[in-house]
Amino acid sequence: MGNAESSSFQKHLSRFVAAEQSIIERVFDALSSVNGSSEAKSGKTAKGTVSLTMLKAYIKDTLPDSMITRLHNGMCSVDMSGKSAGAATQFGREHFVVFLSEVLVGNAEEKSFAVMPMISVSNNGSVTGKEVLEFTEDLISSVLHVLKEKKMLQGWSLEKTHSATAGVKSLAMHFVLELKKQETELPQSEIMRSCYDRSTIEDWIYRVCHISSFLTFVVSQSLSIDLSTTDEQSASVKLLPRCRGPEWTEFSSILDLPSVIYLNSQLPSELQHQWRLLFSNRIHGESFSQLCGKIVRQGPTIIILKDTDGHIFGGFASHSWEFKPQFQGDSSCFLFTTYPSLGVYTYTGYNDHYMYLNSGQQTMPNGLGMGGQHDYFGLWLDSDYGKGHSKAKPRCTTYNSPQLSAKETFTIDALEVWGTGKPPQNLPASAKKSVLDVDPEAQALLDLIGKSRKSEGLREPVDEDDEA
Repeated sequence: MGNAESSSFQKHLSRFVAAEQSIIERVFDALSSVNGSSEAKSGKTAKGTVSLTMLKAYIKDTLPDSMITRLHNGMCSVDMSGKSAGAATQFGREHFVVFLSEVLVGNAEEKSFAVMPMISVSNNGSVTGKEVLEFTEDLISSVLHVLKEKKMLQGWSLEKTHSATAGVKSLAMHFVLELKKQETELPQSEIMRSCYDRSTIEDWIYRVCHISSFLTFVVSQSLSIDLSTTDEQSASVKLLPRCRGPEWTEFSSILDLPSVIYLNSQLPSELQHQWRLLFSNRIHGESFSQLCGKIVRQGPTIIILKDTDGHIFGGFASHSWEFKPQFQGDSSCFLFTTYPSLGVYTYTGYNDHYMYLNSGQQTMPNGLGMGGQHDYFGLWLDSDYGKGHSKAKPRCTTYNSPQLSAKETFTIDALEVWGTGKPPQNLPASAKKSVLDVDPEAQALLDLIGKSRKSEGLREPVDEDDEA
């Protein structure tokens, strides 16, 4: 290496502490001496370099072949300054270290130099939207592949959740639509045809942080490089919340795992570690009272439903559901869709109509709602179970969401509610109700007219040995 190349290599190497440098050295030594490599034996691969065949032999089944090829293109296409050096068929130790430095600990600009040849090895300084979409689909599919191969699904089932293929396509398109911020939305066909230079890809990686997290996860897991000292690496191995509750032999969810990963990242950080199945109409029956009995006072929740036209959508409620004549919740609530397209719609500041639950009233709406206003909710589930609406002309005032369902008034096909984070500490595990709680509608009426319950003080104390 020349002095400039040596200096650049040392700069990238110095980003890793001594223990990490040792790991990287061991991995490259293993890569460059893969047993049984016909290319190494025949002399087609220079000593101390790695071909695509050798990289595939090392990674084996941990990644799909298409992503291994993209990684190889990225490693072969950087020089010691971190700039694109054109196509090559082998990479050496220096290329390997620079690539890892850019991908694992680099900033958005440095990552963009590594990502451009991964998107298209023959790029001439720009890539098309279609190429970016194909790369993003490959990246998300690789995340799911690694999670399954390394048994990191955290209790979730790829086979018993909604189509992973559809979820990958929806999430990838959601990310690619962020390629260039426009005053008005561009048609998807125009985004696919358009060309984007490296600086645009840099801006995209900076704004869509999942691309960086997913790439870090895929690279570190497939190469068995555990750099736990880097904050990004530590975060990237916790893509999925732990799933608690369902027996997958008897239950299939309308959630898809790419959507779970994305929706979980939108939650407050203290709620991201665990999801608990509270209600499914396929398990607990099609009853509004059953629904309320499972979700009231259970902490923050994700509500997701599929209408009879196949659209899948829902909302995040930041507070425990309570029977009240008033709106409740806070500005961290949001609405979302997952199929046929993915979208998350957050608080606009227009009003505080975050979440609403009421039943048995004559003068107020009876049901569960989020956003908008009475009788014109962004999401509404009627107390007459199975009926609902999503009204937005043109947008929901609270969340700026469009109509979530296929039709403004819809019929529920499937409904699930998931508790997020730890269950409330003030409830016994059995979630048994006091006799004072058997009529929540009456409680709501008392609250409405400002009357207190004289028998409230007679409530039996909670057994401290009960698990929360």
